[in-house]
Amino acid sequence: MLSEDSGNFGDLEKFLKIPGDSAENLPTCCFRIRPVDIRHRSSKEIRSMYKPNPGRYERMTYRRCGASGLKLPALSLGLWHNFGSYDVYENARAMIHTAFDLGITHFDLANNYGPEPGSAEETMGRILKQDLSVHRDELILSSKAGYLMWPGPYGEWGSRKNLIASCDHSLKRLGLDYVDIFYHHRPDPETPLEESMAALDQIVRSGKALYVGISNYPPEKTREASRILRSMKTPFVIHQMRYNLLDRHYEENGLFKVLEEEKIGAIVFSPLAQGLLSDRYLGGAIPPDSRAARAHFLKPESITPELLGKITALNNIAAARGQTLAQMAIAWILSRNGITSALIGASRPAQIREIANCLLNTDFTEEELAALDQITGS
Repeated sequence: MLSEDSGNFGDLEKFLKIPGDSAENLPTCCFRIRPVDIRHRSSKEIRSMYKPNPGRYERMTYRRCGASGLKLPALSLGLWHNFGSYDVYENARAMIHTAFDLGITHFDLANNYGPEPGSAEETMGRILKQDLSVHRDELILSSKAGYLMWPGPYGEWGSRKNLIASCDHSLKRLGLDYVDIFYHHRPDPETPLEESMAALDQIVRSGKALYVGISNYPPEKTREASRILRSMKTPFVIHQMRYNLLDRHYEENGLFKVLEEEKIGAIVFSPLAQGLLSDRYLGGAIPPDSRAARAHFLKPESITPELLGKITALNNIAAARGQTLAQMAIAWILSRNGITSALIGASRPAQIREIANCLLNTDFTEEELAALDQITGS
């Protein structure tokens, strides 16, 4: 990642030419001066021109996390991709501004988000300092630990050493005294669950987090984690899991039932199935800038004729509802019982604005739901 004083602002002109974002629609973060004018000034010397939309809370809805006092916006922004050191900072900054202007107050990170690992937190920390420090009490910031972050036996999983050290590193990168939610990112098959949960408890008691959550835990481990944390009176409020129209296995394995019984909120990641539930693949071709083309998490061979047939059928229902496929996919998630928030990703501000329009219609008829079930095989 470029340092604040590196003076390399060459990507600013590239940002101003992002397709789909005309100059009149760009967020107020865009500087109306030539890059040369700021090339030799640090970001500390550049006053933010960003002024949040005063009506940002009028359209967004907020949902309670289980039985806690914490509410999250129906849409939250995840920084898994497109906020790392390899990405254009001004584009990342514009996406954060756009989200906040739409009432999205929750920004979700993890210690290993980038690439490079840790750089998404550094990017968010820079944006917070430059533009949003006076709005800190309006924001819900979360981070996680559990996946590989540094070499050696203590750089991943769920030991007390890993989780507490990871939280400390995350706070330093973010430039914060505390995060609102700190998660254990995945269950550890070797570390006792009591140890991992005790580490989360200590993080709260030391003032480094207000609430805790878990991610990717199966039903019974979720129930056991809840029992342990309840015994310590630790505010366990949220479970983060993968869930979308094409991946509904949590409906069958009982996780939603456990969360309801334990009074824990649910936030869903990958609600668009890594872009499959959008218009990007409708024509059958793989766009060169897509995740499938990069073959990192989404493999080209996974986009089969059968899958394309499902996506096309889903898109037909979305069109009949007056929505894009992406809007309908998010609206469907928000219509499900027990869902607190859908965690969206984006590569440019226009995508966030498009998805936010799903909130205009989150109701489904019985016929629509039946048709969706038939297409997705649920």
